[in-house]
Amino acid sequence: MSSYVGLFIFLYVANISDKSFGEMFTSMMNVQQAAFAERQLIDCLRTYLENETQRLDDIKRFFSRVTSLHGGIYNEPSATVANPIAAFKLVKRLKSEWMNVVHSSEAEENIDALREGYRRMEGSLPKLEDLRGAAQGLMRLQDVYDLYVEGLVRGRFQQVTNGNAVDIYTPPVSDSLSGDDCFLVGKVAYDLKDYYHSVQWFEEAVRLFRGTEWSPENEGTLEDALDHLAFSHFKTGNISYALSLSQELLLHDPLNSRVHFNVEKYEKLLHESPSVTNQSLVLKRPDSTYLRTRNVYEMLCQTKGSQPKHFENPRLFCDFFTNSNPGLLLQPIKRELISLHPYVVLFHSFVTRAEAKSIREHAVPGLRRSVVASGVNQSTAEYRISKSAWLKESAHGAVGKVDRRITMVTGLNVQPPYAEYLQVVNYGIGGHYEPHFDHATSDSSPLYRLKTGNRVATFMIYNGALFWWNLHRNGQGNVDTLHAGCPVIVGDKWVANKWIHEYGQEFQRRCSLNPEE
Repeated sequence: MSSYVGLFIFLYVANISDKSFGEMFTSMMNVQQAAFAERQLIDCLRTYLENETQRLDDIKRFFSRVTSLHGGIYNEPSATVANPIAAFKLVKRLKSEWMNVVHSSEAEENIDALREGYRRMEGSLPKLEDLRGAAQGLMRLQDVYDLYVEGLVRGRFQQVTNGNAVDIYTPPVSDSLSGDDCFLVGKVAYDLKDYYHSVQWFEEAVRLFRGTEWSPENEGTLEDALDHLAFSHFKTGNISYALSLSQELLLHDPLNSRVHFNVEKYEKLLHESPSVTNQSLVLKRPDSTYLRTRNVYEMLCQTKGSQPKHFENPRLFCDFFTNSNPGLLLQPIKRELISLHPYVVLFHSFVTRAEAKSIREHAVPGLRRSVVASGVNQSTAEYRISKSAWLKESAHGAVGKVDRRITMVTGLNVQPPYAEYLQVVNYGIGGHYEPHFDHATSDSSPLYRLKTGNRVATFMIYNGALFWWNLHRNGQGNVDTLHAGCPVIVGDKWVANKWIHEYGQEFQRRCSLNPEE
């Protein structure tokens, strides 16, 4: 059954605490849970430090006592012989006390307790997949919003306009990236053979590592960053700079035979092809192999809301809508027509805050990685980063209220099998859903249509609902309904989707052979 209409409900954001459900990077709710997990680890580390401080204080007291004895009573060797008590205490210390200090298991017990606390939390901590996904989320934000990498490193969300860095978003809490942070982002790109991004992030890693001391919590070093940056430049064609970086690396690691081999290779390439010596080669972002509308999609995301103003198109309007339904006569819905082709309506204040909160809380236990159609099956995909849950009306009172409200404003039957259950979605780090249709189509042209057709970008309205028809009245898919969810750069995005099938709506919206009706 094809999806007949699309309805997106933007749910008001709130914090929710619950157990983690894997793939942390795909849901900002899980990122909030990660912050809670780290607070528990901080408690474990605090206990460890307190115990270690007490242990070291005890050792310092012992050290101070024996040092003072050798500065006093044992200053003269004859004193030990002259006083049998002093002689006894010396023998006792050397046989018992020093052995207890040197062979104490307290240090091992303290570190074992810390490790046990970490082990208990490990199931709710990020996995390697989450680190990679979070890094890709940063690079996605960098690309889609054309963000300045050096600005991101400083904790600023900036675009370069006319040669100047301009803030497009100022987070309420500022945080910068370290050299090791940049190294890990670059390493994720490097492992994906994405040298466009690895060059930029390794450049920042090298800059930040230079002149700083290595910290034990770091994974990368200056030598690692130089090594990876040199090869990344080599892969992008900048042989001269790859050689320079490799030579710098040899100053830190002169016995590295592999780097010596690379230096010889780069020198040979430069000798054979002097034209590749340019150090100012412009990095070119790889073309998308599957998204032909990437430039338009990213341009719309950067506008953050670009629908025509009403004075530009007098056929667009706002009103209080009842749809001739008795249930809306005393409290009509605020309706805003934001596009005619395709027909797109925004209903303001469609759900209450209490309903949104209830829907989110009931969705949390069922949240799982969102999937997309893959032939006859479903699978996860990098172009959709979120988690989803499906809610039935019978199990959740707020869902029933929302379903009845959808029926009132559309006149359509939203009960299964004539519609899907309510899908609740929470987006992840840089979470997005690239351009896609909500209906099946065999037409190969829709991906091109967005370039020439009507462009609409709608800014998220809390508790509002966006409505459109996916199908024409003749049952054909409307290629102008290609739509997307831009990467989340601010806050925590929750939406609810309701797909209504054409089956069962024959008398609510009659068919027509004219697709333009």
